[in-house]
Amino acid sequence: MDALTLDRYYTTNSFWTNRQRQAHSLNEISYRACFKPQLPLYFINEYTKRGDIVLDPFMGRGTTAIQSALSNRVAYGSDINPLSKMLSLPRLAPPRLKDIEKRFHKIPLNSNIADKDKDLLVFYHKNTLKQLIALKKWFIDKEKSDELTNEDVWIRMVILNRLSGHSKGFLSVKTMPPNQAVSIERQRKINKDNDQKPEPKNILEIVMKKSLSLLRSGYPPSIDKHKLACCSAYNLKYIKDNEVALIVTSPPFLDVVNYAQDNWLRCWFANINIDDVQMDNHRTIENWEKFVRKVFDELARVVKPNGYVAFEVGEVRKGKIKLENNVLRSIYNLPFDLVRIFINKQDFTKTSNCWGVGNNTKGTLTNRIVLLKKHGK
Repeated sequence: MDALTLDRYYTTNSFWTNRQRQAHSLNEISYRACFKPQLPLYFINEYTKRGDIVLDPFMGRGTTAIQSALSNRVAYGSDINPLSKMLSLPRLAPPRLKDIEKRFHKIPLNSNIADKDKDLLVFYHKNTLKQLIALKKWFIDKEKSDELTNEDVWIRMVILNRLSGHSKGFLSVKTMPPNQAVSIERQRKINKDNDQKPEPKNILEIVMKKSLSLLRSGYPPSIDKHKLACCSAYNLKYIKDNEVALIVTSPPFLDVVNYAQDNWLRCWFANINIDDVQMDNHRTIENWEKFVRKVFDELARVVKPNGYVAFEVGEVRKGKIKLENNVLRSIYNLPFDLVRIFINKQDFTKTSNCWGVGNNTKGTLTNRIVLLKKHGK
């Protein structure tokens, strides 16, 4: 498709902004490079009906899955990183606050700090670290014995979200940015520069406060058909052919975000060896296009006829590469028609700047959503 022909498919507007109605509190889980819940909500409202299956095969923190459940749709989601399911699944069926507290009191919090964990004292007071290690062991043991309860996975999810941050509501000493952990060496420097040292934290108090905040907008509708998995986006074995009404997702971009590095502390607590996770990280446009093609081969199988794919990408390499063009090249001869390309301009936040990401330098300058429709029978 040439540039002149493609131009008529572009629409630039503010379809999903903070000026829209406030997002549900269940979405307030931090994860780098995630999109706003208003984005999947727009496509869910426009292109699905109650009871339809909505999928995100690059689930991340679970924004599409949570928004689908809140909208009375069936949430399907997966990610190659096991951390994603840990952050997402508990929020599809949250336990009651009183049951969370009751379960927490059953967890023994006595533990020793092994030599391999002593470096973490740069983040945590020794008493806090002892309790975190005990909690970690509890979740590992319960998972091995298939005894994890809804309350267990919820508590684990909240702790994963509170492991490190910049305020007293986090378990760590002050660090930046929130929830994407800096290195041990970097934290030592932060502590020295700020003349600070970790103070003991009340883990139960922090867990309950965050739980109350997450649930302040209410609980999602009770639906028992949701499916979340840990797998690659091009091997969705848990999904039948022609089953999905809508996909709203965002794949890894070109060497923009290092998820493994950002989430090393979360992976420690979740007992995930990130070196065993084959995460896609493509540094050339040719390899990225091959990856996208492989993904769409699988999406063509699971999306039902006349179903939709909203594929959120961006412009990278200082705006020189606009990835919607590469997506369209990647799906050549697959059973999809281009419906529209949505452009949503954005400004960078203070958090972006602290990562060294600024306007017209690194990262993505716009949301760019390629909307595709699968051929009907």
